[in-house]
Amino acid sequence: MAKVIMVQGTMSNAGKSLLAAGLCRIFKQDGYRVAPFKSQNMALNSFITEEGLEMGRAQVMQAEAAGIAPSVLMNPILLKPTNHMGSQVIVNGEVLGNMSARDYFAHKKSLIPDIKHAFQDLEKLADIIVIEGAGSPAEINLRENDIVNMGLAEMVDAPVLLVGDIDRGGVFAQLLGTVMLLEESEKKRVGGLIINKFRGDKTILDPGVVMLEERGNIPVVGVVPYMELSVEDEDSLSTRFDETEEGILDIAVIRYPRISNFTDLGVFEQIEHVSIRYIDSVKELHHPDMILLPGSKNTMSDLTWMRQNGLEAAIKKKSGDTLIFGICGGYQMLGQSITDPHRVEEGGSMRGMELLPIQTELEKTKTRTQIQGTFQNLEGRLSDLSGMELHGYEIHMGSTVKTETVDSLCECSVLGEKPEMHGAEGTDRTPRMDGCHKKNVFGTYIHGIFDHGAIAQTIIRELAGRKGIQIETSGLMNYEEFKELQYDKLAEGLRASLDMDKIYVMLREAAI
Repeated sequence: MAKVIMVQGTMSNAGKSLLAAGLCRIFKQDGYRVAPFKSQNMALNSFITEEGLEMGRAQVMQAEAAGIAPSVLMNPILLKPTNHMGSQVIVNGEVLGNMSARDYFAHKKSLIPDIKHAFQDLEKLADIIVIEGAGSPAEINLRENDIVNMGLAEMVDAPVLLVGDIDRGGVFAQLLGTVMLLEESEKKRVGGLIINKFRGDKTILDPGVVMLEERGNIPVVGVVPYMELSVEDEDSLSTRFDETEEGILDIAVIRYPRISNFTDLGVFEQIEHVSIRYIDSVKELHHPDMILLPGSKNTMSDLTWMRQNGLEAAIKKKSGDTLIFGICGGYQMLGQSITDPHRVEEGGSMRGMELLPIQTELEKTKTRTQIQGTFQNLEGRLSDLSGMELHGYEIHMGSTVKTETVDSLCECSVLGEKPEMHGAEGTDRTPRMDGCHKKNVFGTYIHGIFDHGAIAQTIIRELAGRKGIQIETSGLMNYEEFKELQYDKLAEGLRASLDMDKIYVMLREAAI
């Protein structure tokens, strides 16, 4: 059976996901089979596995750091907020249904068997399991039915590392206050405290570390510096949303209220002189070289939001000379109409942005597939993509049809649906067309479409050429290699700042 260690935080965005990923990479480097686990994740960034099952992208990132394929066993429960009061509940990669927060709170204890089964199956694949908590373990109003923090730690008998974020201030109050609110049995599980995102001279902090250990009676096992990394983070509090500086080439991403899978833009972040700005008002739009409409968990509501705040009109005005690209929900918005006869979202129908000749009908069944294919022979601005291979995945609740003869964006084969859908092989390799384009406007259902090969670099070269400048991309490594380098950099930083001997002692002393 696997040894296990758990990373909990004093608050959301304390750095749990990144630290868990770093530990996964360290244990992998040290020769262990390691896997990440998070019993319940709330996020709008999700991924489709080879089996056609849906899971949170944070655990995908951690699986990459661990050097293993993502599996829904790593994230048996995923909550995708649909509004301020409810979420779509996904269990073992399948949609269970939409629930209000109160209904889910009453229901979630019944999901404990699913959590246990996933964890037990994951144990068969790993020597060490690195568990990530959610939010804070000191949410005393939620403690009774907890399945993701101390409740889970008790369930699997895991020692805990508690992480505080000094960058946001009050780290001593964060850590000591959290410990004070824990039950005595829970306090005993906390084997080490970590101060995260430290900037400056550590010697100035040292007296505070000593007092923290004296008052909390728990050792501080590390002061982790603020590290400049390009690694996926959780969606709700992403620091990427704070970027305002414009590069020589500027990509504006529409940050609507239910933005999902903004990770589609990560590949562009490694290209020097290219800015990725997430904007939510007309005054922030300025004059980008490319406007991207990303995925949305509530397409009709987010389109209404754009219509009301003037972004729709501004984007349509710029479409004459600016490259517009829509992915998934953003693709649906670009069409002529969206109808919702089954009340998947808002019900009824609405006019789209009318930039692409397509119509979308939202459906009850969610499409969940991995995709491989090639770009069609494209004319116009992205013609250099013609014939290039692409990989990605689809995750949407709707079907889209063209209303006039217009070229498709790419030809694809579906590679990841469940076996019962396509026979014993679980694969449907029948080519089909996806997306379309018209003049400067492009759309597709495929997430991750920019990640493979030189697709992102080709788009940047086109944008730069149109602007009469040159952006050097020839020396860039592919995105997979770039991410591997980031995980190694993360592990190196953690090894230098964490007492790994103490962490290994915590692992050896774990009951499991």
